[in-house]
Amino acid sequence: MEGSSVFFIEQNLLPFEFRIAEALTFTACCHAIRTMQVRGAGAIGAMAGFAMAQAFTEAFFRDDPALPARARTEIGSTRPTARNLFHAVEKVYSAGLRSAKEAVAEALAIADKDAEDSRRIGEYGNQLIRDGYRIETHCNAGWLAFVDYGTALSPVYLAHQQGKKVFVYADETRPRSQGARLTAWELNQAGIPHAIIPDNAGAWLMSQGKIDIIITGADRIAANGDTANKIGTFEKAIAARAMGIPFYIASPFSTFDLNCKSGKDIPIEERSQDEVLYMEGPDDKGIIHRIRVASPGSAALNPAFDITPAGYISGIITEKGIIQADEEAIRKVISD
Repeated sequence: MEGSSVFFIEQNLLPFEFRIAEALTFTACCHAIRTMQVRGAGAIGAMAGFAMAQAFTEAFFRDDPALPARARTEIGSTRPTARNLFHAVEKVYSAGLRSAKEAVAEALAIADKDAEDSRRIGEYGNQLIRDGYRIETHCNAGWLAFVDYGTALSPVYLAHQQGKKVFVYADETRPRSQGARLTAWELNQAGIPHAIIPDNAGAWLMSQGKIDIIITGADRIAANGDTANKIGTFEKAIAARAMGIPFYIASPFSTFDLNCKSGKDIPIEERSQDEVLYMEGPDDKGIIHRIRVASPGSAALNPAFDITPAGYISGIITEKGIIQADEEAIRKVISD
């Protein structure tokens, strides 16, 4: 249908190829989210909002008033941990009950707010970064993961633009290697000095005094400040606590879920074991190959996220400022 296309960066091809893809229907958007062609809290939220708007548009042209409700359920099933997805779907669904035009307007507004929130997170987070700082991050929470700017990397970009000398240690972030493939690609594009490190190298580098601060993103934050993020984040927080290194979460309030009292209430997505057992990449001719890198005959477990308890978090960098990771502070700022 004319005017219903959603264009997005096909992240699974990065860093070897940059391609803009097109989703013509809400089911195509769902496929892009589920297969992680689109990933990252804010980007998932924006894509989900657009998918919900597409469903209302499709329902209008097909004269199928039940379609939006079905789409709402299908979109919600794509990535169960990501709070931004549900935040966007509910807002667009409510707008769409008034008209398809309002659904589209709401989806566009969510995307614009995501970019502005990320920009402000960069301003607040930059206050934590001193000249010469060495920063570790996990997974990818840069502009690829949001509509623009990003969260964990937004302060880094601003610090670099202001002339601060910063160095970033990008955890490779197995099993999908978002740090090695996406964060490193972003940093390289921005001209920011960095190095990709194995996921299990962080504690050693901390013990050698080579890391000054850790900043990661989040996929859902419970009312008490417990935070779900890419698997392996909790390990970084434990090591940071042991070494006396500040550990910050950078996230907009659209990622907070006050209906989850604690991290125990956050659903953890279990993804295919193939992501652990296989890896893919191009040969010298640019042809992508998929190879098994684990013992044949062995199975794997693949939880996509873990929960970092609030007590391990130095603070949460939001679009309204840096707050403590506790329920009183969170509810106070959200209600203001």
